[in-house]
Amino acid sequence: MNITVIGAGIVGLATAWFLRQDGHAVTVIDRRGAVGQGTSQANGGQLSYRYIAPLADPDVLPKVPGWMLQADSPIRFQPQFDSAQWRWIAAFMKACNNNDKQRTVAALLPLSLLSQRLVNDWVEREALAFDFRRNGKLVVYRNAAGFRSARALIESRPELASQQHALDRAACLALEPAIAGMGADVAGGIHTPSEEAGDCLKLCQALAERMGEGDNPVRIRLGVSVESLVVGNGRVLAVRTAEGDWPTEACVVAGGVEAAALLRPLGIDIPVYPLKGYSLSLPITDAARVPEISVTDFQRKIVYARLGEHLRVAGMADIVGHDDSLQPDRLATLRRETQQNFGAGVDLDTLAPWAGLRPATPTGRPLIDATALPNLWLNLGHGALGFTLAAGSGQLIADRIAMRPRAIPDEDFTLARSTPSGWRARADGAPR
Repeated sequence: MNITVIGAGIVGLATAWFLRQDGHAVTVIDRRGAVGQGTSQANGGQLSYRYIAPLADPDVLPKVPGWMLQADSPIRFQPQFDSAQWRWIAAFMKACNNNDKQRTVAALLPLSLLSQRLVNDWVEREALAFDFRRNGKLVVYRNAAGFRSARALIESRPELASQQHALDRAACLALEPAIAGMGADVAGGIHTPSEEAGDCLKLCQALAERMGEGDNPVRIRLGVSVESLVVGNGRVLAVRTAEGDWPTEACVVAGGVEAAALLRPLGIDIPVYPLKGYSLSLPITDAARVPEISVTDFQRKIVYARLGEHLRVAGMADIVGHDDSLQPDRLATLRRETQQNFGAGVDLDTLAPWAGLRPATPTGRPLIDATALPNLWLNLGHGALGFTLAAGSGQLIADRIAMRPRAIPDEDFTLARSTPSGWRARADGAPR
């Protein structure tokens, strides 16, 4: 079957990979001039398979008023004249309860572990190079209450407890001496030895290069803007682009934050909204002063990952609409935190800043599903876990298209289960 995948980020390319394995003729279309230029370009770099707690957490709600008053808060909200933003926020706040959090963790963990197995196949069998490291992860908590909550979550799930370890401050410093710069307010940490890291952009490039080789190569059309989907007789007939219509037998939308506007005219109203994140990539000048283990500063919502000869620093979640511009104050916060924690090990004067829009659902569960149109599928809404979940999500959507049994339960990734009540909107985006 001829299948068009919209989106050349890590999720779209992983989708194309597994569809090609099934023998389909695959075309990937993206408006950008190269693969991996959206959220995949310079994300946090952590493949966080077992630390998959969603942003929607009951502990978040009490902190929101204080965050709104802090210039350097981990979450920033800028009101827009956009009903989708307000509906998303309302649904997010509704999802900030322990039942929804536990449900999301239960759904995401099998998907993330499936992804780990598939990524390891890319590394070991396919020899794809993307600065991959199996270096473990340490989530550092700056207050005792947050540490207790994290430890309780692990203890509630045996599949996590077998792989993760709660460490007090002394044990954290013994494991990773480079975090000494975080100061005496480190209350403890959660160590996961099996976690990994890599450069998502380099993986996108490696996948694209490999899929262009051999029999039945994947065609990747870059710099081509998708305007709409052409529908007739209840099916997608073509992808309408600025260069004309691209006929197709089936279509997978994996286009991130642009997907909502593309799908809305078809009566498909997805609960996906952009969460803006930022990153810095800094050359490492003293390896002993930079963590070998990937580190997450839980209170600051900032992650640190060593990628090749650089330290990737990423964080923040700005609910500011579709603005992906670089904001100097947010980048200054990342630079200040990096200087305080690991400044002796990096070149702070030679850094590469980046900002990107993560396509997020209120619950943190992606949409991996069919639609009412029998040849149109969705693979999007992965939020900050796109890199972590991409491989498993690509396999799941390929399984759905092939109508074969899935490797893991996937009911919680369907549109019906992931769309909050009251989300439905008219085609013009105004609430009903």
